Amino acid sequence: TVEDKEVIDRINQLAEEEHKLWEQGSEGSISESDRERLRRLEVTLDQCWDLLHQRRARRSAGMDPDEARVRDPKTVEGYLG
Repeated sequence: TVEDKEVIDRINQLAEEEHKLWEQGSEGSISESDRERLRRLEVTLDQCWDLLHQRRARRSAGMDPDEARVRDPKTVEGYLG
């Protein structure tokens, strides 16, 4: 099972990579593949945050947080946007 700390660690790793790509972009030195990676990172980060929120909500409701699942990008991006 996934623990909250594992999700948080993954969020931090992805956010660090995202930050580096944003820095490269602000310096004008970002490739198209890096732009695509940045878009994928943003979606994956949203999925991780969603999973963490699901786990916390399930725990607060007295439910098993391990039953929370990563939702597809369309679902996660749809309700965030």
